[in-house]
Amino acid sequence: MLMFAPGILSQSSLPLQLHISFEKVFQAYQKYADTEFEKHPLHTIALEMKKVVNKNPALIEGFTDTTSIEKFKESINILLEPLFPEALLLNEIKAASIPFSFTTFKFSSRFKNIVENAGENFELTVRNFEDDGMYIMACTFILGAVYGYKIDMKRPFYFDIPDETTGTMKYYRAAFNADFSEIIPTEKAPKLTEEDFKTLLKNYHDISIWKEKFPPNSYIFKGFGLINLFDVTAEESISSIKANLLSGKEGIIFNLQSNFRDFYGLKDLLLGFSIFDKKNGKICETVVKTSNSLLLKNKEEIKCDSNYFCKGIMEKVFQKHETFIISDVEAYGSKTNHNLFYQNIHQLGIGSIILIPIPATKKGDLALLEIASPRAYDLNSVNINKLKDIIPVFETAVKRMSEERQNMLEATIQENYTAIHPAVKWRFYDAAEKFFAESQISENAKLDEIIFEDVYPLFGQSDIKGSSEARNIAIKKDLSKQLQVAIEVLKNALDFEKLPIYEELMFRVSSYLNEVESELKAGDEISILEFLKKDIYPVFNHLELLNEQLTAKVQQYKQLLNPDLGVIYDQRKAYEDSVNLLNNRLAKFLDAKQKEAQQMYPHYFERYKTDGVEFNMYIGKSINKDTSFNEIYLYNLRLWQLQTMVEMENIAFEERKKMTHDLQVASLILVHSNPMSIKFRMDEKQFDVDGAYNIRYEIIKKRIDKVNIKGNLERLTTPGKIAIVYSQEKDALEYVKYINYLQSKKQLGNIEFLELEDLQGVAGLKALRVEVLYQKDFNEKKTITFNDLLKEIAN
Repeated sequence: MLMFAPGILSQSSLPLQLHISFEKVFQAYQKYADTEFEKHPLHTIALEMKKVVNKNPALIEGFTDTTSIEKFKESINILLEPLFPEALLLNEIKAASIPFSFTTFKFSSRFKNIVENAGENFELTVRNFEDDGMYIMACTFILGAVYGYKIDMKRPFYFDIPDETTGTMKYYRAAFNADFSEIIPTEKAPKLTEEDFKTLLKNYHDISIWKEKFPPNSYIFKGFGLINLFDVTAEESISSIKANLLSGKEGIIFNLQSNFRDFYGLKDLLLGFSIFDKKNGKICETVVKTSNSLLLKNKEEIKCDSNYFCKGIMEKVFQKHETFIISDVEAYGSKTNHNLFYQNIHQLGIGSIILIPIPATKKGDLALLEIASPRAYDLNSVNINKLKDIIPVFETAVKRMSEERQNMLEATIQENYTAIHPAVKWRFYDAAEKFFAESQISENAKLDEIIFEDVYPLFGQSDIKGSSEARNIAIKKDLSKQLQVAIEVLKNALDFEKLPIYEELMFRVSSYLNEVESELKAGDEISILEFLKKDIYPVFNHLELLNEQLTAKVQQYKQLLNPDLGVIYDQRKAYEDSVNLLNNRLAKFLDAKQKEAQQMYPHYFERYKTDGVEFNMYIGKSINKDTSFNEIYLYNLRLWQLQTMVEMENIAFEERKKMTHDLQVASLILVHSNPMSIKFRMDEKQFDVDGAYNIRYEIIKKRIDKVNIKGNLERLTTPGKIAIVYSQEKDALEYVKYINYLQSKKQLGNIEFLELEDLQGVAGLKALRVEVLYQKDFNEKKTITFNDLLKEIAN
């Protein structure tokens, strides 16, 4: 059986001409053919070797045509018989081979069986070895054998050989014996000096230098080698399991399951992973939904108690944190009266299973590793010991995942619940490091105040217009419907029982209904719900007991109510869903655009969701300590803000098609030319303006969206237009330039120059108001780029 296609051995990809020869092995044994060794055990075989060599001198001289191996097969077997002792043929995984080509031609019985079990199309190829690497290894072999320069480039060869009898992969490490070979330089072989040797040591990865010093076919390899394979499936599987666990990549469970199948030699072994939440007493899926848990069987969670598991599992796994093995699931089912856990794994076709608890957190949460086989006793108390080297790695991986999850939670909290924006985080770290250093030497150490001076503010908002009125209309519709249905129930009760109390209750309900439909006042909703709860619902409970018709009417009424709030909440929910849809779209878009803006020049940014979206930005040298500041960055950010507001207007316009309530936004920008200081308020955990003068800016921000145009009662902010409020004429000139640019892009239309009515404590404000030209089929991914904005600023 040859592990190669018959023909001439390939010579072009090596510095060696490969010649198969058995001269060295014959030399090792030929002395035993002398008469003085007549009684030696090897005398007879040495005589046979001599006859074979005399008959076939090519076996000594060497040949390159691999078809000669079949031709001399019987003779070769005689020459190699001492190297393949009968007693070891079923134990050793050995073959005669030609090095650097992995051509094999004589095998021990075990080697032969392994190759045959690999399938018809299997080819013996070395893992993780490149062509250049093989060439250089041959060169180092020559350096040692011919020139005496020893280079330790020993690198283990591995072979991955499938086993079709088990359906798994087996892994083998190879050891090569070259005692029966020699290297002979040809005329093409350059004479190497010590200087050449040093050059080669400096240039391992430069194959051109190696080929210059060792041209292809410039040496002759004469002989053969012995290759011994050692089964390292367990070690390789453990190594792969460790690598997969520590990588944390997607598909980890699928990869680990494949590793465990090779490890146990079970092609249909199953692997699952889940989390035991001690606080809630539940087994649940991992956060990323990749666990494939066998215990959950496609459920999100199960209650972890004695109704599901047996007492033994509850005590051993969840209390003592010890491994639990069921070698025979059917026998387990008989002993536990076929409990829910048995039913679950029985339906999955599991015959044996191992549950391994791994502590995940200090709170007592566990990661549960589940290993199962369809057959009883495949997994048992004996082979569970194979896992001893793996469990510590699982513990390390679980600890790392737990820490990563905790870090993720902390990052989420910091990003979403505090005001420490990435652009200013460095200042907080500076303060914390200073405080830590001072606290080591003084009990009176104090945290520095976080203040950024001389920063320019930018404020913008996209406010949902008429939100209060729309919300009141939704409340009126829900309350009216609830009261009308209550009247219908009472009418049906009066038809069944002519009781004056029903008429009196109908009168009171009708009175509330009239009040709601005419004008809904503050507190009306609470008083109506209190009336229903106190006076109507006890009567409804009575009506449910009178007959089936009234029972059905009361049930219909109750089904209309929101189960959590106890009221009809249809219109309000539709309104809130519309508000949330619009808010989320605008906020998501703004956050994405803000990441782009940070690339221009780092600045502080904060965003809020109300009935709409509003945002603050501050830019200045004090915020970014590593980059010089120029007002060009402020101008660019202002243009970016206007452009972004235009795009948000388009998004809001597109979203109207999807909302059950037709909501529109009105956009506003507040321009402030003078730099100011902002300070982090420790008690409020957010930044605010610092200094009495700057308070005026905050007052304007809070009141400006309600301001009217001077001389009439028209509100400044209106759907379809963007209002830009300013107090200095130079600001108006700057923004007119930006507006003209966006008008050239067909994004903005007519512009108005307006004076505003005085606010309390603030006078002299003016505004530009510009029409938004909504784009058909607006695509937020095809917006004006930063490069466009920079070009406009440069002009």
